[in-house]
Parts: sequence; C-alpha cells; structure tokens
Amino acid sequence: MSTLPVIASLGAGRMGRGIAHAFAYAGHEVRLIDAKARGAADAERLGREALAEIDANLKSVAELGAFDDRDRGAILARVRFVPREAAAAALAGAGFVFEGVPEVMQAKREALAFACAHLRPDAIVASTTSTFLVNELAAGVPQPDRFLNAHWLNPAYIIPLVELSPHALTSPEASARLKSLLEAIGKVPVVCKASPGYIVPRLQALVMNEAARMVEQGVASPEDIDRACRYGFGFRYANMGLVEFIDYGGNDILYYASRYLAEALADPRFAPPDIVVRHMNEGANGLRDGKGFYDWASVDAAAYRQQVLSRLVGMLRYSGQLRSPGSALAKK
Repeated sequence: MSTLPVIASLGAGRMGRGIAHAFAYAGHEVRLIDAKARGAADAERLGREALAEIDANLKSVAELGAFDDRDRGAILARVRFVPREAAAAALAGAGFVFEGVPEVMQAKREALAFACAHLRPDAIVASTTSTFLVNELAAGVPQPDRFLNAHWLNPAYIIPLVELSPHALTSPEASARLKSLLEAIGKVPVVCKASPGYIVPRLQALVMNEAARMVEQGVASPEDIDRACRYGFGFRYANMGLVEFIDYGGNDILYYASRYLAEALADPRFAPPDIVVRHMNEGANGLRDGKGFYDWASVDAAAYRQQVLSRLVGMLRYSGQLRSPGSALAKK
C-alpha cells in the first residue's frame, strides 16, 4: 500500500485528466472526480472517455521512450474515476484536491464548496484557474488558510511549470506542502502574487499579440516569425530566463533598445519601465557591474558564461543544428 497522499482531481476535463496522469505516473493514487451531477449512463461514458484519454497519452509518451510501456497498465490503475454521487468518500480520503472545472466563477465556487464540505481538516485545496484571481475564489472557501491557486500549463502531464498563487490568508504551511508535493513529482513550482495573467500567460499575451501584429503589418510571414521564435527567441530563453538575460546582456542594452523602439515605432508600449531606467541610472546593469536584477558580486563571470555556452551547445546538439568544422565544404 502506497504511503503517498491520495490526490483528488475535481473535474474530469482536460486539465483534470492531465493532473491525474501526472500524479499517477509519479506513484500516487488519484481520484478523478466528476464535478457535475449526471445520469449513470452519462457518468459511465465520461469515465471511459477520461481513462481512455489518459491511457492514450501514456502510450504516446512511452512510444517516445520516456518510460517502458509495460508499466502503462500499472500507472493507469492508480487512477479511479468517481461520479459526483460517490465523490464524498473519495474527497474524504484525499490529502490534496485540485479543482479543475470550467472557467466559470459560479461553477468554481460550487465545486470548491462541495469539496471543502467533505475534506479532512489537513487537506490542501488548490484551484487551477487561469482566469480568476485566488482572492476572488478564497471568499467562498470555508477554510481559506489551506487554499491557494496552482496554475498548470497544458499539457499538464508534460510541462514542468506550475504557478502557485497564495492569497492573504493562505498559511505558509499550506504553500510549503503544496510546493513540496509538486517538486516530488518533478514539477517546477514558482510563486507569484494574485495578479491578472500570473507570469506565463501575461508574458505569452504580449509575445503572441506582437507576433500577430507583425503579420498584420507585413513585417514578416507567419512562417519566418515562427522560425525566428524557435531558433532565436525561444532557443535563447530555454537556456536563460528573461530577467537573467537582461543582466547577462546588460540592462543598458535593453534601456537603449527600448527607447529606440518606442521612438521608431511611435509606440510607448516599448518604452523601458521605471526599474530598467533606475538600474541604468544606478550603474546596476547586470553581470559586468556585479549587480542588477540579480546579485553577481560573488559569481565567477567566466565560469557562468561557460555554463551558458554549454547549455546553448547542448540545445544545438539536441535540435540537430550543431555542425562539424568544415561542414559547408563537405557539401560541395
């Protein structure tokens, strides 16, 4: 019998199935709970569809060599679909609950209230909303100290990142327990304040809208914009975070580039934010100054640059872009 806590995934849609997949793969028993009351035949059909989708996703990952397909049956057996009428017992045995019902405020409040009515006192409850702020949902949770948001990125069983957003009454213990749980299954949790868009969706909205705008303005074709993203923008930031790169390249470079773009495109959205201007004025431009967004004073700059280069070369090798010396000559 596993000593790992039982996980309740409340909502049997795409997010709920992805979360169930992730925890079952790691060894947890998972209760995939239908949050909606429905007839027995409909519930049975939904359960079959949900488990079939998880099985298909496991099979696809196994075919890519991530694990031995002979383990697929054991992983899937850890997931049990639970219809709404049997949810009370399943919730009572859960140590953690992830609410993943549709992005409708009333539906989420109802699901959270239903779950909290059956949970044991030490259970942690997390919404997975990508729309609402955690403090908007916390008002309807009977035990707000053990409630926070955990925003997974689809596909949840693949993408490592989970954005955690506690509210003012979330206990530090609840946040720490959820963070430890996620780290134990190989996820990378980050913490952000209750702010619209969290971290990744906020960045994505800007980048995707700018890509669409460049197509609209005839700056480049969709194909070339995507190639630029895959082999330049995305390639770079898969190895260094955005803020890290500011310090690596120099905050002053961002400052001057932003001012130029704001003027050349006659668009103030490109102007540098106050923090970039402040760092510029204070001579805190990153790695070469020993200070910036990060403290670089005790960092061996040469060794750090070598680490960055090593990661980039590794990406070249993985993507098939690494070439041997004289490779152009060999094609003649």
